[in-house]
Amino acid sequence: MPTIGLIGVLVAFAGVAVSIVCLVAGALLSRKKSGGAGETLTWGGHVAVLVTLAALTVCCGVLVYCFMTGDTSIEYVLRYRSDSSSDIAWLYKLSGLWAGREGSLLFWGWLIAIFNSVVAVRNMRQGRKLDSMALLVSQLVLAAFVGVILFSESNMPFAATPAKYFDGSGNLTAAASVLGMNTLLEHWAMAIHPPTLFVGYAGLTIPFAYAIAAIIVNDSSKEWVVRSQRYTLFSWFFLGVGIGLGAIWAYVVLGWGGYWGWDPVENASLLSWIVGVALIHSFTVYRQRGAFKRWSVMCACLTFAFVIVGTFISRSGLVQSVHAFEGDPVSLALFGALIGASILAGIVGLIVRWKSFGPASSGADDVENMLSKDAAYYFNNVIMVVFAVLLTYLTVSSALPAFLPFGGQTVSAGTYNAIARPLGVIYLAILAVCPLLSWGRTEGKQFWKRARIPGICAVVLFAVLMFYFVTYLLPSYDAILAAGGTEADGLLEQGPSWYYNGVAVVGLLVASLLFFNSLFMLGRAIRGYQKGHQGNVLASAWGMLVNRASTFGGFVAHLGMAVILVGLIGSSMYVTEKTGYVKYDEETDSASEPFVIQDFELRYTGNNIAPQPNDDDILYTVYFDVYKNGEFVGAVDPTVQFVQSTQQQKLVASVITFPTEDLFVVYRGVNSDGDFSMDVRVNPLILEVWIGFGLLMAGVLIATVGRRGAKRKLADGTAAPAGADGDAEVEAAEKPEPEKVEA
Repeated sequence: MPTIGLIGVLVAFAGVAVSIVCLVAGALLSRKKSGGAGETLTWGGHVAVLVTLAALTVCCGVLVYCFMTGDTSIEYVLRYRSDSSSDIAWLYKLSGLWAGREGSLLFWGWLIAIFNSVVAVRNMRQGRKLDSMALLVSQLVLAAFVGVILFSESNMPFAATPAKYFDGSGNLTAAASVLGMNTLLEHWAMAIHPPTLFVGYAGLTIPFAYAIAAIIVNDSSKEWVVRSQRYTLFSWFFLGVGIGLGAIWAYVVLGWGGYWGWDPVENASLLSWIVGVALIHSFTVYRQRGAFKRWSVMCACLTFAFVIVGTFISRSGLVQSVHAFEGDPVSLALFGALIGASILAGIVGLIVRWKSFGPASSGADDVENMLSKDAAYYFNNVIMVVFAVLLTYLTVSSALPAFLPFGGQTVSAGTYNAIARPLGVIYLAILAVCPLLSWGRTEGKQFWKRARIPGICAVVLFAVLMFYFVTYLLPSYDAILAAGGTEADGLLEQGPSWYYNGVAVVGLLVASLLFFNSLFMLGRAIRGYQKGHQGNVLASAWGMLVNRASTFGGFVAHLGMAVILVGLIGSSMYVTEKTGYVKYDEETDSASEPFVIQDFELRYTGNNIAPQPNDDDILYTVYFDVYKNGEFVGAVDPTVQFVQSTQQQKLVASVITFPTEDLFVVYRGVNSDGDFSMDVRVNPLILEVWIGFGLLMAGVLIATVGRRGAKRKLADGTAAPAGADGDAEVEAAEKPEPEKVEA
């Protein structure tokens, strides 16, 4: 099996090299108008792209086969195999493909090859210069991945297992038997989390490739944006799903009660997602206004660069993380070079094509008035990029020289929160107001007409949220401060009470505005579509969903952000935690008193020790009935999974979800007296985080897969631009109808 895999890598590298040579030669000959030779070579380059995909598919197939069958002839398989006896053990075995550095590089390269093949197949007949050049750029990126796998021994996934790991009978030795997948990774969310991220990472190569291709062929039209926008949305969607799955894993497996801890690898995945937000909105302006052309090109390069920055962080060994890859100097050099090359390509390209990529009309890039869509989009982009740069700096600060700010220091989660919370509220405030504004300048009457009804509804929602804040969240905060200890100190480190609670109140107000502004703008867009197509409201909503998916999906995504903000305020700022022991009497198998937190009581009902069929794992579980205000509301069974061979343990939390809060229960084992060590939290509004995230992803998915119908006519008969934010429908809905004149 190692030989087959190695041959696959060799063929893949040859395919990449041939495709690059053919695409370059084809482009040069086409410029010289050398008959059909250029077209033939370009076509051959496209075919070589498909050959590369086939070879990398064989490579991935070899590893998957070995993981599934338990073939340990490949050392990588030996080190990352799973011996789980779970019902979804097959998923854990499959996830070995991307569990380690070598396999994840191969998997990432394979995904890039898939995207490149899609571009190649769609362009083989047309032979468009822009697409061929984009394919060339993306193949150069793939060449770096395949090259580092082939020429770096430390990154070769098909190294044969050394003889020292086998005894005379060909069986694994005791030392080899303890090797395998970290038990913390054996969870369904964590098994799916990396590949969804890698799909996003690989897909963001395409908008970068099209941006550089547009510069090379000197095509500043919106064609490259149109070509790459769906790839961008698709990739950003998978990045979001990957981040969400990682949050679920962290919430229920790590046992620390949260879904986000500003871990370096968590930050790494967030970087490209944040800059992707700026890229998506830049594309909107590019397509609709012919503005932000230079910014869009540079933003596509930055998005790709931050993909690599995130990978650099997780693989460099510069920072420590519970789920970082082992550091490797070759990978470090590769990703460092890709970061520099991608940013430099954008800067140099824009300098050379500065005039070509200027705005479509004079002043289109200028912000004439702060109360305008232009200003909102501008600040949207600036905030996202600045936050990504700042987040990167703080993440790697521990590896920086001491004379720099935060140099040599590991930044606490409180510091990240102190920066991210007000910045996030400001960003979402801009997002809330933006749909109410007009391009260039917003007239007061027009703004008031758009804002009055959603504004009134937002005030009502804000009043409801403030009631919950005053009666529940604020008392929880005061109770933590009154109790003192590390929890109270942690809250006070993030600012005085008036500021901390003030940010929360402003955030709830912004969430209310964003929710109803998005909802009403969606309604107005549907009404505008209804006027243009003369259908009823339901038919218009369905027609808009089908034909104007980007508009529909965009507003759904904004609704999701509003719900997420409410959930984040509750579940990250007002958590109540209690750690302690449940005194246990082994003779009577009983506990002397319940575990009490807020208005919850956990009453012990039993425990269990269950060796697993793999003869390695042991599950230690305790059982409690849960009562709230004296009424039974459910049962919990937190578990400690202990792996005997590696002496590792995994804490599996048990959670009861209510509409406004979660009861989160972790069992940490027993003390010397045999008492149960418990860590219990009440997480307010965390369900809203998951609901909002689902809405956000649903909106992006709708915008990605839905049709972008042909231009439709508005009420006055003019064609609407194929935009992404529904301005055309909204403006059509607000146009006054002509007065009827009686004969």
